Amino acid sequence: MSTDTPGIDPLLALRAPQDPACDVFLTGTVFLDIIFTGLDSAPVRGTESWARGMGSSPGGVANMATALARLGLHTSLAAAFGDDHYGEYCWDALEQGEGIDLSMSRTVPGWHSPVTVSMAYEGERTMVSHGHEAPAPSAVPGQAGAGPTETAPTTAPDPAFPRCPPRARAAIASLVPGRSEPWVATAARHGALIFADVGWDETGRWDLDALPDLAHCEAFLPNAAEAMRYTRTDCPRAAAHALAERVPLAVVTLGAEGAYAVDGRTGAAAQVPAIEVEALDPTGAGDVFVAGFVTGTLADWPLADRLAFAGLTAALSVQEFGGSLSAPGWAEIAAWWQRIRTLDDQDPTALERYAFLEELLPTTARAWPLRRAVPTIGFRQ
Repeated sequence: MSTDTPGIDPLLALRAPQDPACDVFLTGTVFLDIIFTGLDSAPVRGTESWARGMGSSPGGVANMATALARLGLHTSLAAAFGDDHYGEYCWDALEQGEGIDLSMSRTVPGWHSPVTVSMAYEGERTMVSHGHEAPAPSAVPGQAGAGPTETAPTTAPDPAFPRCPPRARAAIASLVPGRSEPWVATAARHGALIFADVGWDETGRWDLDALPDLAHCEAFLPNAAEAMRYTRTDCPRAAAHALAERVPLAVVTLGAEGAYAVDGRTGAAAQVPAIEVEALDPTGAGDVFVAGFVTGTLADWPLADRLAFAGLTAALSVQEFGGSLSAPGWAEIAAWWQRIRTLDDQDPTALERYAFLEELLPTTARAWPLRRAVPTIGFRQ
């Protein structure tokens, strides 16, 4: 992360002494991500492929936690970390490098860190992951019970925690068909706004009633394919309106077309087109989009501004390596805004869409492009 990122607090005007110390709480699995970029095509069986670029960084839920922290939100993460070098690196990168609160996280003796290898080519990515579910505290060596469990790989949140999440303005959940996470209801009961995404339904049922935690959500943010399947519609905009009957805010991401959102309370809708960029690595772009939308919602921005900001942060992220390392901070946003207004071929109407940034950004910004943190586990001093 850049050390001279402007210390912008998007919630400064809204903060009060009685507010919770945590802005956003989230839990899930932290992976060590190893990303290869600059591949001309997918690897071919029986051959060796050389990538023109490579990066390593914390991944999984760390992508979203980092994106939130870099946008100035006080972020708390509950996750299990292996006691190998990968786990130590990920913990240090998140706590020391990004300022994320890990007081609810734990290191698991004898458990190795989950790993994902991501290969980016032709604007897409292919991933290979390996990991085992983190054992419950009673199964950690040195405590009562057996050693680490060698079960099927999983990306599910550690079921051992959080039993009682901290008070927070917001919490982010990943919904899984047929499963309810008790902490979600607890967080909502304590006043947190729940933002949720969802993965592909491997059961093929695509039943909203199979997502029990949806009832606690302030906002639901599926992609177009997921939204249409869940609502049995053939148009993502119709799907968003159908979802808005279930949640106060329905946001459907449309890929190259941007995003469409419906406020279920007022019926208001907004669509913002995507920003055209040359994508280096799309890893984590969806997480960055959610982080941007959460930031705008907590800051009480108009719906269209939230969508525009989320889309901008996601667009900036795909131009860099990795998931967490590519998440933009305010320095990147300010540099983009300063540069984009100097280009001769810009549509004034399109620029007006981002005019709300003027009140947030510093009057001076570093030159574009910015140099990001080195995407590797680290060099010997």
